[in-house]
Amino acid sequence: MREFVVLGTASQVPTRTRNHNGYVLRWDGEGLLFDPGEGTQRQMIHAGVSASQITRICLTHVHGDHCFGLPGVLSRMALDGVSHPVHLHYPASGEDVVRALVSVSTPGIDLRLYPHGGGGAIASGLEVQPLKHRIETYGYRLKEPDGRRLLPDRLAAAGIQGAEVGRLQREGAFGGVRLVDVSVPRPGQGFAFVMDTAPCRGAEELADGVDLLVAESTFSDDDGGLATQYSHLTAGQAGELAAGAAVGTLILTHFSSRYGDDVTLLEGQARGRAGSSAVIAAKDLDRIAFPKRRQLP
Repeated sequence: MREFVVLGTASQVPTRTRNHNGYVLRWDGEGLLFDPGEGTQRQMIHAGVSASQITRICLTHVHGDHCFGLPGVLSRMALDGVSHPVHLHYPASGEDVVRALVSVSTPGIDLRLYPHGGGGAIASGLEVQPLKHRIETYGYRLKEPDGRRLLPDRLAAAGIQGAEVGRLQREGAFGGVRLVDVSVPRPGQGFAFVMDTAPCRGAEELADGVDLLVAESTFSDDDGGLATQYSHLTAGQAGELAAGAAVGTLILTHFSSRYGDDVTLLEGQARGRAGSSAVIAAKDLDRIAFPKRRQLP
């Protein structure tokens, strides 16, 4: 199952209806927790996400609204007796902060630390690229390998059935029939997480062609000066990022408290520049199904 669960959508200041950051991506057998801010453990309960489902934690940077919930989440994992390894990825320059947060967590889980100091692959299918913020910050991109989609009519015509289908997929040919003769290319699905950044090349590389892009939308276009001052995106810039990268669906989050509960203005500004990309303004505790696989023309 692939699903995106929103735990919090506030930026630096939480509100009565918005918790600090926190996002879970359910991706097949993995549960990736991104940027757990304060209150993440409680939000996980409300969202129906158990600590045992988390296999990997990804921090974009070590500003408090993106990481101060880490000790609570790790402590809950220990309390629940999580036995599988938990992989924690973070910028190398945040080592002291991360070590301090881990040190006040309840011990007892197999926590493995992976600092990164540059762009590139950090795990199977998972990569980071540097963003442009006030401290070292990285966005994340998860990509499924390209594959092939089997065509039932061609399989039937070739007389391939049952266990023979699996063997054909594994070996590329069976009984004189090639996999390419009974299938068509199937593009792998992609996900990108772009938080706390001014427009930059790294954000564009992360977003390129993904099915689902989660991007900060801290300020409205009318407050572009503030966005520049604090190295954040406006809603319109998030829309432009999605359009330029041919993204399938854009999820907006990380809203400034100055806009209150209603972010219709920001959603509209993003949609106005997002081209063919669908736009969703996230709300706390939203559960968003991963978009259907896009087919090649």
